[in-house]
Amino acid sequence: MELIKQLREMTGAGMVDCKKALDEANNDLQLAVEILRKKGIAKAAKRTDRETNEGVVKVAVSADGTEAYIFELTSETDFVSRNEKFQNFANEVMNLVLSARPETLESLLSLSMAQGSVQDNLASLSGTIGEKMEIRRYGRLQGSSLAAYSHLGSKLGVLVSLDQPGQTELASEIAMQVAAANPKYLDPSQVVAEEMAKEREIYREQLLKEGKPEAMVEKILDGKMIKYYSEVCLLEQEFIKDDKKKVKDILGGAKILGFLRFAL
Repeated sequence: MELIKQLREMTGAGMVDCKKALDEANNDLQLAVEILRKKGIAKAAKRTDRETNEGVVKVAVSADGTEAYIFELTSETDFVSRNEKFQNFANEVMNLVLSARPETLESLLSLSMAQGSVQDNLASLSGTIGEKMEIRRYGRLQGSSLAAYSHLGSKLGVLVSLDQPGQTELASEIAMQVAAANPKYLDPSQVVAEEMAKEREIYREQLLKEGKPEAMVEKILDGKMIKYYSEVCLLEQEFIKDDKKKVKDILGGAKILGFLRFAL
């Protein structure tokens, strides 16, 4: 196992391929590297320091409507992300996800395909095409009403989960809100204390430099924080279809259980 770990670190190849190469090389590490390189599997390892800012974000809802999934398959260039093999691989992985319902990114990468795991096949495709590729992020949501929204030619994807059944249209509207307004949190209670303190301090310094009296600063700060929450918290944001309402005003008793937004 230690040799397999070393070989994976040296080549970026999957566990199955590393084990096969070590068996073939009688546990000779350098020979195993050569075997993987000859097969094209280790080719991606030399690209680990390259940026992968292109790709696709795939989203889908399970057939029974109880779970939704999102993952990000990245490449170095837009030319590759539009490649038919790249697109087909992304679709194949999503079909696997819909079937196996993995809970984590690690579980997704371990799913079996025709030739080894998802990770193995990704490394092989990377070697064939000649660019670094990775499934960088993965997430899933559960709920009674779910929406999966794709935008900008699959460069942006959103999932939204609601607690009430029969609310897929509402979930879809909220998904479009998340895509457009990019909230960081659901409500103010989720804002990290350190971030809140930092924002207050920034506003305080601004107000003092403007010459506002110390006695007024705290009152003005409260208003500034309300404005801040309206920008970063989904429930407090202006609804994109009616700026006289906030998102929390359109829920009609439903609750947002969660949302995910991946963008390239």
